[in-house]
Formats: sequence, C-alpha cells, structure tokens
Amino acid sequence: MRKIRKRILLSVFLIFLVILIYTIWDNNRFIITRQEIIIDHLPKQLEGFRILQVSDLHEKQFGENQKKLIESINSIAYDVIVFTGDMLDDVESTNYDSFYTLIEGIDNKENALYVPGNTDPANYQVGRKVEKSDFTQGMEKRGVHLLESIHSISTNGKNVHFVHFELSILKDPQYMGSVQGILKPDYINEESYLLQQEELWEELTVLDNRSESDILIALNHYPIPDIRIDHIQANPDLKWTDYDLIMAGHYHGGQIRLPFIGAPFIPEPWYEPNSLFPPQDRIKGLWEYADTKQYVSAGLGSSGAVSFMKFRLFNTPEINLVILKGTANRQ
Repeated sequence: MRKIRKRILLSVFLIFLVILIYTIWDNNRFIITRQEIIIDHLPKQLEGFRILQVSDLHEKQFGENQKKLIESINSIAYDVIVFTGDMLDDVESTNYDSFYTLIEGIDNKENALYVPGNTDPANYQVGRKVEKSDFTQGMEKRGVHLLESIHSISTNGKNVHFVHFELSILKDPQYMGSVQGILKPDYINEESYLLQQEELWEELTVLDNRSESDILIALNHYPIPDIRIDHIQANPDLKWTDYDLIMAGHYHGGQIRLPFIGAPFIPEPWYEPNSLFPPQDRIKGLWEYADTKQYVSAGLGSSGAVSFMKFRLFNTPEINLVILKGTANRQ
C-alpha cells in the first residue's frame, strides 16, 4: 500500500513538472493564427486584403529586444497592422520600451493603427489645452497612429475604413461623456477634451455617404458581446452601423484554458458577476451575431492581480493574420 501511494505521488509530481515546463516554454513562444473572413460585398479589388493584429502584449518580451516578434511580423505581407490595446501592463506604467522597441523594429508601418486597452496609459493629458500624452506622442513618433475616429485606406480605387468602435456608436457628440464603452478616463468630461472629441466625431460623418463597395471595420480593445449589441441597437442615444467586421482583444483567449473544456472565465463586465464557463464560441476567433462578424485575438501576454498568476495555461500566445475574401472566391 505504501509503495502504491509513493507511485501515485511520484506520478502526480511528474505530471505537475511536465505541465510546469511546458507552460514556461509555451508562454515564451507565439504562433501566427491565420483567419479568412468572407465579406459578401467585398469588391474584387480588395480580394485578399490582409490585416495583421497584435493584441494584449502586456509588456511581454519575445526574444531580446523583441527580436523574435519583430522578425516574425516583418516576414508577413500585410496591408495594415492594428494594435488592439493592452500593450502596457498598467495605466500608471512608464515601461514603454517593450512596445516602443517592437514598433521601432517593424518595417511596414504605412498603415499602423492603435486603440487603447484598459491597462494602457491615457491617450491625452488635459490642462489649459488638450494634448496627447507622452506615451501617445512617443508611439506616433515611431509610426503608429492613434485611431480615434476614422482611417481610410484606398486600394485599387476601393476603400477600407477603420473606425474606433466606441466613438462610432454615438448618435450625437452631446453623449460623449456619458456613453463611451468601458474606458472612461478622468478627463472625459473636461470641456477642452469634449470639444476635441466632437471634432473627431464630425469626421465620422463621411461614412453617411460611403459607397456600397466600401468596407467598414471597427477596432476596439473590448469585444462586443451579444448582450451589448442588443443594448446599443435598443438605445435611442446610440446608433448601430452595419460593420463588415469588428476586431478586438482583451479576453486573452481565457488566459487559463482546460483541455477539452475551454476557458472557465473571461473578464467580461456585461456578463453576470463571477460567472463561470462563458460561451466558448465567444472567447476567441471568429463569430457572428446580428449580421455582424467579430474577430477576437487571444493576444500575446497575460495579466493578473498577483505576479505569480500572470501566465497562460494551454493557451499559446498569438498574433493574427486576417484575410478578407469575397463570396465569389469562397472555396
């Protein structure tokens, strides 16, 4: 009996050791996840339009000076690269190097867009006048543009419009301070900031006259759960636009994933507090609701209230290559 007990304990220890070694190895590598997305009215001129998504870095390093990540990104052909938030690990963090080093090493930044996450520094600092924060200025100096309203890319005479989701749902700029998703900086009700945001909102009015062949893609850090889509569509102060695609991050693919089960938890405030085992088809990858496709990256890094919990389990870090395809070219 004692020998059996020892064998059981030894087996448990060896299994734990194998999982530990695998987890350390797995957290320090990444994969490129490729996803083709069918858009019915995609014009042939935009067939194969490629979007590279980098999300939730959380100050993680992949190789010395981000060498592995930079080499991988530079090996990929893409039309636009999007950073969907949480590049840093805390709103008060000044450890910009992990992100700055990454974007300094990226070759193709002709169209490089960023939307903030909940652990990133504020976009602005507001005093006598509104001006971009040191973090934002440093990022844009290195070639990545803060997406606040709209950024349009013309390819072979056809347009792809990228918009910041939270601004695009406002029916009128007067609701700027009361309705802006979950990210609410301290300065959101400052007059100078609201005036500046109103100007950005006005830029979105060009979408009212967009061509039927134009493609509209919304970027956001937070995914838009079904319940929030219903809320937006029912709220008279908001408007729902016919987005061809929404791209987001934040969930980390659940961060902790159990074999054959999936993620037991995701940080989604629109769900019941502390609810477990959310719908597994609403955690990462592609899904569709209310005739709107949404793609959510599992991201690269991890987060946690205590440092020893900041790891991913059975959940390999990823960057994502999204390729747009028209219905006529579906295989």
